[in-house]
Amino acid sequence: MVTTAGAGWRTRVRAARPHARALLGPHLAFTAALAAAVLLRAVAVLGYPTVFWFGDSGTYLKSALHFTPSPLRPSAYSLMLWFLHPFHDFRLIVVVQHLLGLGTAVLVYAVAWRWTRGRWRDRPWLPGLVGTVAAAPVLFDAYQIQLEHMLMSDVLFEFLAVAAVATLLWRRRLTWRLGLLAGALLAGAALTRTVGLPLLLVAVLCGAARLAAAPGGESEPGGGWAARWRPLAAMVAIFAVGLGGYAGWYKSVHGRFELSATDGFFLYGRTAAFADCAKIKPPPDLAGLCHDWKHDTPGVAPGYAALWGARSPFRAMPGGVADQQGNLRAARFAQRAILAQPRDYLRRAFRDTGRSFSWSRSDYPTPWTVAEYRFPVKPWQPKSAVKPALAYGHATAVPKIVAPFAGWMRSYQRVVYLPGALLGVLLLVGMAGVARHARDWGGPALLPWLTAFTLLVVPPFTADFDYRYLLPVVPFAALAAALGWFTEAVSSTSSDL
Repeated sequence: MVTTAGAGWRTRVRAARPHARALLGPHLAFTAALAAAVLLRAVAVLGYPTVFWFGDSGTYLKSALHFTPSPLRPSAYSLMLWFLHPFHDFRLIVVVQHLLGLGTAVLVYAVAWRWTRGRWRDRPWLPGLVGTVAAAPVLFDAYQIQLEHMLMSDVLFEFLAVAAVATLLWRRRLTWRLGLLAGALLAGAALTRTVGLPLLLVAVLCGAARLAAAPGGESEPGGGWAARWRPLAAMVAIFAVGLGGYAGWYKSVHGRFELSATDGFFLYGRTAAFADCAKIKPPPDLAGLCHDWKHDTPGVAPGYAALWGARSPFRAMPGGVADQQGNLRAARFAQRAILAQPRDYLRRAFRDTGRSFSWSRSDYPTPWTVAEYRFPVKPWQPKSAVKPALAYGHATAVPKIVAPFAGWMRSYQRVVYLPGALLGVLLLVGMAGVARHARDWGGPALLPWLTAFTLLVVPPFTADFDYRYLLPVVPFAALAAALGWFTEAVSSTSSDL
C-alpha cells in the first residue's frame, strides 16, 4: 500500500512538472532577481535590526502614538505606524517597508509583462526579461533599500502611487471598479505625501487620452457617453471622499478644514534662495521674513537655513513651523517674491531640478542630510525621538549595528545604485517611447512617464530639491521606457489584456 501511494505521488509530481514549467518559465528571470533582492534585504535587516532615523521621523511617530493628524504634513504614514503599534516592534516596520519595496517591484514587473507579452507570443521569456529590467532599479538600488529601512513615509508613498498606476494600466479598457480602486490608492498617496495631489490630474488627463485612443472610443464594451467616463468619475469621486474625510478629521482636531498647515512654510523655503526685499517691497507685517539666506550658513542650502536654521523666523512664532498666522504670512511673502522675481524663481527651480541628473551626489541641502541616506557606520537617533521611540518600540527602539552584515551593505551601496545621469536617460527613453505612440495619444507609456515627470519637478518648484524625492520617480521612468518601446499600438493590443 505504501509503495502504491508513493508511486501515485511521484506520478502526480511528474504530471505537474510541465504545468509548473509553463507557468513559471516566462518568469524565471524575475523570480531569480526577486530572490536576490529578498536576500539583500535580509542582509540589511541582519546588519541593522531596527529602523533608521531621520529628522522628520519623530513627527510621524508622535502622530501615531497620539492618533492625531499632524499639522506639518498629511498623516497616512502615521496611521500605518498606529496600526502596527500594538506589536511594539520597529523590526516589524522595517520588514513591512521592505515588503512594500518588493511589492513595488512586483507591480512594475507585472504591468510591463502584461503589456509586452502580446508582442512575443512565440518567445514568452522576452516579456519577462523586459519586466525584470524595468523592475531592477527598485529591486537592487542601494538607496532604495536604505530608504525602506528608514522611519519615513517615502516607501509607503512610492508603493501606493505605483499601485494606482498599475491599477489604471491593468486592463486596456478601464472599468469603473478599477477607477474606484485607483482613486482610493491615489488618495492614500496624497495623504502620505502632498506631492501626490497632482497625480490625480495626471491620471484624469491620461485616462481621457486612453478614451480618445480606444477602439470605438469606449472604456467598456457597450454603453454610451456615461459608460465611457464612469471610470474617471469614480476615480475622482473616491479621491475627493478620501481627502474630504481626512480634512474633516483634521478640522475636528486643529479647527481648519485642510490637509496640513505648512504650505506657506515650504513655499517660503523655496523662495529663500533668491528673494530680494529691495525688489519685493513687502508690507511691514512681512518685513520680518526678509533675510539674506543665501549667505546665512556656508554649506547649507538657503531653504534649509530659512526653515530649520538657528535664525529661522518660525522659531519665534508661537506655533513654530505650524503656526497658522505665520504660514499665512509666509505664503503671502513667497507669492510676492515669485511675482516680483519670476526669472529668479524659474532659474532656481530649474537649477535644482538639474541636480537630479548629476552622476554623483553633492552635499545638498546639507552634508548631514545626504549622510542620512547612507547605511550608517555608527548608531544614531535624534534626541527628540528618544522618548516616543521607547514608548512605541520598547527594546527595539535602540539603534543597533551588527557586523559583518552592516559592512556588507555599506560596501554594496558604494557600488550599486542608479546615478542621476542614468535616471535622465530613462526619462528620455520613455519620452521617446511616448512620442513613438503619438497617434495613440502616447499609448500606455504616457501615464507612467507623466507621473515620473510630475514627481520630478513638483518638489523643486514648490519646496526644494532632495535626493530622497527622486526614488519614487525611478519605477515610473523605468516602466515608461519599457512600455514605450516594447508594446504594440493601443488599437492593435489584444483584448486579453
